[in-house]
Amino acid sequence: MIQGLIQGLTEYLPVSSSAHLTIFQHLTGSSASGIAFDLLLHLATVLATVVFFAKDIIVLLCEFFVSFRMPVGQKREGWYFGWAVILGSIPTAVIGLLLKPVVERCAQSMIFVGAALIVTAVMLWTLSFLKPGTKKICVSIGLIVGFAQGLAVFPGISRSGMTLMAGILCGLSAAEAFRFSFLLSLPAICGAALLELRHFDGVLPAGWPAAMGIAFVFGIAALFLVHRVVLSGRWKAFSAYCAVVGLFVLLFLH
Repeated sequence: MIQGLIQGLTEYLPVSSSAHLTIFQHLTGSSASGIAFDLLLHLATVLATVVFFAKDIIVLLCEFFVSFRMPVGQKREGWYFGWAVILGSIPTAVIGLLLKPVVERCAQSMIFVGAALIVTAVMLWTLSFLKPGTKKICVSIGLIVGFAQGLAVFPGISRSGMTLMAGILCGLSAAEAFRFSFLLSLPAICGAALLELRHFDGVLPAGWPAAMGIAFVFGIAALFLVHRVVLSGRWKAFSAYCAVVGLFVLLFLH
């Protein structure tokens, strides 16, 4: 249940869910909870994203598929957004697969996790000074944000922080950067879960419904909070939090 809470909150807040789960397991002396449990928690956060963006997903998907039959539809937002998500997922997948052995080794080093959290703190502090633009999503921006998402596979590097920063640097508005960042996460999270599914032995851990429910509810709450933070540009509190946690890890958990 505690890990469900951690997953639900930190999957969306710009503080790195992988780092927090690693720290929790280190402090409690527990190992990873198993592939089945990880898959269930990721499913819960995917459902939270789908529920939060349900209206956007339906509209964008309809516009995207209709555009194949009606060329005039290719001027609609759904056409550009759909291809940006599809093509933006490619660099994420390539980087994630290539770096997987390195990431697994880094996850075993608390020094790396602490240092990566410091990097995230600096990134979020920088983000607080960036001014959003007025651009809409396009394929080129999708590729850049997808590349940034791929680099966030390292524990301690915030996926949401990386993608939001990349989007705003590319000139996206705050609302557009927020929407694209989290819709782009769906293929990445689902893809990673499917890769791990091959190791699933069919045994579900005890208490999984409660853990999923907690991850889902707090995932929704975290999305609402991040939405307000993105629109207001108030990143410094998260920056300070990541810096404190990173220093704690470097000083006491290495």
